[in-house]
Amino acid sequence: MLRAPSWRALAASFLLVLGTGQAAALEAPAAAPKGPGHAAIASANYLATNAGFEVLGKGGNAFDAAIAVASTLAVVEQQSSGIGGGFLALLHRASDRRDIFIDARETAPKAVDMKVYVGKDGKPNRDVSTTGPLSAGIPGEPAGLAWIAAHYGKLPLSVSLAPAIRIAKEGYRPDKRFIGAIEDRMDALARYPASAAIYLPGGKLPSEGWTLRQPELARTLERIAAGGADGFYKGETAKLLVSASRSAGGNWTAADLEAYKVKEREPLRVDYKGYRIVTAPPPSSGGVAIAEILNILSGYDLTKLDAAHAAHLTIESMRRAFRDHNEYLGDPDFVKMPLDMLLSKYYADGLRATISPDKATPSDLLPTAMAPEPGMHTTHFSVIDADGNMVASTLTVNLEFGSAFVAKGTGVVLNDEMDDFALVPGQPNAFGLRGALANAQEPGKRMLSSMSPSFVFGADRTAVIGSPGGSTIITQVLEGILAFVDGKSASEITAQKRFHHQYLPDRVDVEPGVFDEATTKALTDMGHVLRNRSPWGFMNVVTWDHRTNTLDAASDPRRPSGLGKVQ
Repeated sequence: MLRAPSWRALAASFLLVLGTGQAAALEAPAAAPKGPGHAAIASANYLATNAGFEVLGKGGNAFDAAIAVASTLAVVEQQSSGIGGGFLALLHRASDRRDIFIDARETAPKAVDMKVYVGKDGKPNRDVSTTGPLSAGIPGEPAGLAWIAAHYGKLPLSVSLAPAIRIAKEGYRPDKRFIGAIEDRMDALARYPASAAIYLPGGKLPSEGWTLRQPELARTLERIAAGGADGFYKGETAKLLVSASRSAGGNWTAADLEAYKVKEREPLRVDYKGYRIVTAPPPSSGGVAIAEILNILSGYDLTKLDAAHAAHLTIESMRRAFRDHNEYLGDPDFVKMPLDMLLSKYYADGLRATISPDKATPSDLLPTAMAPEPGMHTTHFSVIDADGNMVASTLTVNLEFGSAFVAKGTGVVLNDEMDDFALVPGQPNAFGLRGALANAQEPGKRMLSSMSPSFVFGADRTAVIGSPGGSTIITQVLEGILAFVDGKSASEITAQKRFHHQYLPDRVDVEPGVFDEATTKALTDMGHVLRNRSPWGFMNVVTWDHRTNTLDAASDPRRPSGLGKVQ
């Protein structure tokens, strides 16, 4: 029987020869000799994809297009993202082949008090941490968009934000998914007059054909267009945000907003089967987990295994990576993480040695790390422009419509990212993830995220990939990377069936049809507990075939509002 001390000792024994971190030593692969000459964008809403192409048509690059896509999603997909939330983005600049990670994750306000989020029973008070102004971190998206425009774009911010401003003013017709999200959060939205005025016209759930116009949000975007980050974090918008928060029991101050800073960080890099994967570093947990899983799987040839054993080894790799995710990861500006260990090939060798080829490892036999359904309340888009510049960006307000609280006079629905902290170490958050003290709340600290925007560079093909989905983001992106390495197209990657294991709860979530009857029986016989779930995810992928110099773009067929487009 596998026991915790031997598991740690075996993994650690492979670290004795480890020097510096493996990821830091890797060089970026050679890019295609020239840009593709055309562009591709895949996003969760056709209006956002078209906004990106509109800005490209005005002389912008992929980074300007990303601003247009993100800001338009902030108008038309507010259940999943918005300027009251934050994002993580990978940029690839073709001129010097540099990869840049933009951290525009939200931060805890200075007055944060953990006791507020803990109920009398000692467990997290989910109402406080997911609804209302106390659930909201200081937004990062406006600063992030302004940063990208100033440092990497070609156009003024006012040009890149113009499509979003126009749509907010003129209005658009929300789809069934948007209205369904309103219905899901109807009780919470009805608590706050400014929220109800926008999303519950006449106090009722809107019907299909409804036109949503948002003049206050348009004015807020116009202030950002005119003043950059200061147009949000200072002046009229900042006053309105602070006043609205505090009037409803929140704790934001003007100093919290003024103190917000975008962070540029070095991406993580890992080699797998001849491909270079560039992915998100902390405060994303996703990149570390993906790298750890790929390092474990690199010791196997999955193509020579039957479906059951290939899935078994992948599930066991997921289980071990999520255990480390829960134990070690947090905001790199606040906690020291053993990234050299977690990203090491030698550490992966040790983990691989603990995997039985024919038997599931119960999670309670692994060292203990200090659930509800994974959600889709995030969004992702992918961009490649004619010169070969690339953007992979994942944006969020956390749960549907975030905190459900709109700050009066701004049109901005605030996030509920405070729930992504380990409010009570060892207790699950809204996505079933359990965190340790590394992810505990502190003033100014960024909460851990599963967002995993990624690039995959090969000798002949490149992919830009990411997805929403709470904790399933990590496994969705992992499975997308494996599919790309296996030669699948963008549409095949987004459409493939998915499975997910996150250490705790100890089960494998499966989409109907992902495994055939024989594979399901084999996995069950190995000791895996499989649970069928309705389809999940909203992956948006762009690929570049360097041999033919052609682009492909695909949006997840599970969500018909998305659009992958090549032009």
